[in-house]
Amino acid sequence: MQVGNVTTPFGRRAMTLGMLATQVTSATIAPGKSIDKWKLYRALCEARVRLGISDRALSLLNALLSFSPKSELSEENGLVVFPSNNQLSLRANGMAEATIRRHLAVLVQAGLLVRRDSANGKRYARRDEHGDLDEAFGFSLAPLLARAEEIEQIAADVVAERLHLQRLRERLTICRRDVAKLINTALEEGAPGDWLDAQAELRLLVGALPRVPIAQDLDNVLKSVEELRDRLVNRLQTLSSYKNIIGSPDQSERHIQNSNTESPNESEPAFEKRQEQKPKVVQLDPGTQLKAFPLSMVLRACPEISAYGPGGAISSWREMMAAAVLVRSMLGVSPSAYEHACEVMGPESAAVAVACILERGGEINSAGGYLRDLTRRAERGEFSLGPMLMALLRARGVSDRQAS
Repeated sequence: MQVGNVTTPFGRRAMTLGMLATQVTSATIAPGKSIDKWKLYRALCEARVRLGISDRALSLLNALLSFSPKSELSEENGLVVFPSNNQLSLRANGMAEATIRRHLAVLVQAGLLVRRDSANGKRYARRDEHGDLDEAFGFSLAPLLARAEEIEQIAADVVAERLHLQRLRERLTICRRDVAKLINTALEEGAPGDWLDAQAELRLLVGALPRVPIAQDLDNVLKSVEELRDRLVNRLQTLSSYKNIIGSPDQSERHIQNSNTESPNESEPAFEKRQEQKPKVVQLDPGTQLKAFPLSMVLRACPEISAYGPGGAISSWREMMAAAVLVRSMLGVSPSAYEHACEVMGPESAAVAVACILERGGEINSAGGYLRDLTRRAERGEFSLGPMLMALLRARGVSDRQAS
């Protein structure tokens, strides 16, 4: 049976160069070539958007394939089907005749079918004297067989692109979750930083995505969100360095005591009398309070540091020292300067010094240099935190008696 002849459509339907090209392509089928028609149909379902056909057109093509007597498409099995519109309608779930004609035209235009019209436009077949199919007029499925490899490649590309898009969506979802939780953690912990700005940046980046994003859109936003996540992680890692400074619970309870531990007033005089004495670091049992300066007094003198405690409040010396490390980082005091202050003054007194520097931030040009100067003076026994605290209290209208 001849399938490679160029034919023109019946009636007023025009012949196009695209239809001619499809017929020429159909004539180049290699001898003996065959393909499973339903496997090819599944590939067409994947590639339909790239081929420019709708799901309704695919339903009609499914019905046409069902009229091919064998499961394999090949020239030997015949590539022309010739059902009437009524038969097509029954196998296409009752599709209206006008809709059938419209979608048949789409399939022909897409180069998936070739019309083989008879002289009067009817669809039928002639058989020879032995009952074998001699000539058929209807729709040739030869383009499907000729383009099988192309269609399968398009389908594979579509599947790969869909999987790539899915992975980008998953990565973006995870990255958005990471950024949101990092910001929430920072806000809950009271960590200093522009966390609300980061939250607004995340909303702006995600909001820039179109309603139906392509892979390039997702990739661009993902890179930006990953950069934001990296910045937040680096910032939080820097802030979490206080764990290395404060150390274990035993280490965090160390402080400097005056050798005269029996002094009736152990707030300030005990510190001032050490004119020529090197600071002595003493290990205390966990839970022991700093005797030199009551925490309540420090917080009345330096209320600003409370905002850096857990939940915006400080209730223990441990929380006070943790807040001081955050403030130290914010003020630009180097870790080495703060560690030296802890060694000389003790962790609690160093935390009080940082709180005082924070309170007087507008008067101090270099917080790091100021703390190093206080540490050097403390090593020589020339510095006491008492006068600094009392000056801050008096500036707030608190009398000496109220402070004690």
